[in-house]
Amino acid sequence: MIILPGTGRGTGAAGGGGVPHTLRPEVSLARKLRREMSLPEVLLWEQLRGKKTGVKFRHQHPIGPYVCDFYCAGAKLAVEVDGEFHGRGDRPQRDADRDQFFEQNGHRVLRVAAGDVLRDIEAVVTMIVSFAASPLHQPAAGPPPRAGEE
Repeated sequence: MIILPGTGRGTGAAGGGGVPHTLRPEVSLARKLRREMSLPEVLLWEQLRGKKTGVKFRHQHPIGPYVCDFYCAGAKLAVEVDGEFHGRGDRPQRDADRDQFFEQNGHRVLRVAAGDVLRDIEAVVTMIVSFAASPLHQPAAGPPPRAGEE
């Protein structure tokens, strides 16, 4: 029997030929985090998923070396759900470094307290959606300056 190339029957990886697919570390981490979401993240994802709000969100989305809890690509908005541990130890500095990375790369960051999600999820969802709908840059108040003016 002769096995033709590209038939999916070979001796390579997974029986289909070629080399095994290797994921970037941040993608592997994002997949792991999707399986291990906290209760506030699960509840919020149920409200944001599937364009129920009219805005598309992804969850546990990698951006550079980081993974944000929720991401709206259309608004370049990263939403982070902060539990009580975010105020302890070196976590505030790590969060500040992460926010700075996102902002330097053209993303906005919105931090939401996990307790707020548990207390009033509708208000949190409304805030997130209105933030996502607001423009990244405010239009200028008037026409641009003429040549030679500042």
